[in-house]
Amino acid sequence: MRFVIPSTLLSSRLQSIGKVIVSKNTIPILDNFLFEINNGLLTLTASDSETTIRTSVELIECNNDCKFTLDARMIQDALKEIPEQPLEFVVDETTHEITIRYQNGQYNIISEFADDYPEFQSLPEECDKIAIPSNLLWSGINRALFATASDDLRPVMNGVFFDIQEKLTIVASDGHKLVCSTFSKVQNSHHSSFILPKKPALILRNVLTKDTDETIITYTDRNAEIRTTDYIITCRLTEGRYPNYSSVIPQDNPNCAVINRSALISALRRVLVFATKTSLTKLSFSAHELQISSQDIEFSKSAEEHIFCDYSGIPMSIGFKGVFLLELINIIEGDDLVIKLADASRAGIITPAVDTEEESVLMLLMPMMLNE
Repeated sequence: MRFVIPSTLLSSRLQSIGKVIVSKNTIPILDNFLFEINNGLLTLTASDSETTIRTSVELIECNNDCKFTLDARMIQDALKEIPEQPLEFVVDETTHEITIRYQNGQYNIISEFADDYPEFQSLPEECDKIAIPSNLLWSGINRALFATASDDLRPVMNGVFFDIQEKLTIVASDGHKLVCSTFSKVQNSHHSSFILPKKPALILRNVLTKDTDETIITYTDRNAEIRTTDYIITCRLTEGRYPNYSSVIPQDNPNCAVINRSALISALRRVLVFATKTSLTKLSFSAHELQISSQDIEFSKSAEEHIFCDYSGIPMSIGFKGVFLLELINIIEGDDLVIKLADASRAGIITPAVDTEEESVLMLLMPMMLNE
């Protein structure tokens, strides 16, 4: 049996799905990729037993159907060094030897039995599902992943929460920061929710396109299936109840500043040179001015900078962990952003100055105590 496939297409798909494979699998066959050829279509599968990802590509030539597995690391390393050209796979189904021929040479590999590979099972059609444009899902997950926790005692906080009501809201929080993206055009007939674990969320972000084609998410109480243009991801969902995130968002925030995003990023980068990893960055708001300052008391060094802002409210100072603040601002889009404050002891709310028609973004950062 033989088939022919473009080298860079195969290599890129293997690199994408290979991210699911862990270094120490309890099931040895999961160190491999599953190759399945059927009617001129090659389907590639990778799995860690909890998360599985599949992708299919059209073959240039194919003379029969077959399936086999190959060691994932070996085949990835071998193919990524081959420039764009047709690759010919010749499969001896008796000896399980596979010859991969390219322009200047060939590889000879022994495959392993495909029958030992766990079977892929789709979720039933009658399950709950939502459809969301891929570009919006990418931006929501990209922002959320920044705020996920790494807490073995509270695993629900380690994932990305999908809250499906009249609109879809994607949420993540580690207790210090919260990111909330709401999509107005994604609607569902009834309220539901689920928690997508961090690993499949990371894999999904890597394979999503930034096009407007729809991604379909089908889910039950325990599992989810995510269909993008080129990939299908199935995974177990995180069990448990996600905290009521809306209850921690301050509702009365009379102090409000509109700031140029690029100017604030540049100022923070300069000031943070003089801060330690644990020290706070102080923001002092007054009419038409924001003062940003930090210091390293141990080494007697400090910095401060003044930038313009359109501020309404009482003059006040608030402390944040500067690294967190900078990271939050970096994932906000738009020329200007808004910082809303109740007082120095309550969380600051950061939003784009202008939301798009399709999504609204809210980020929350808990303050640090000022020593004044």
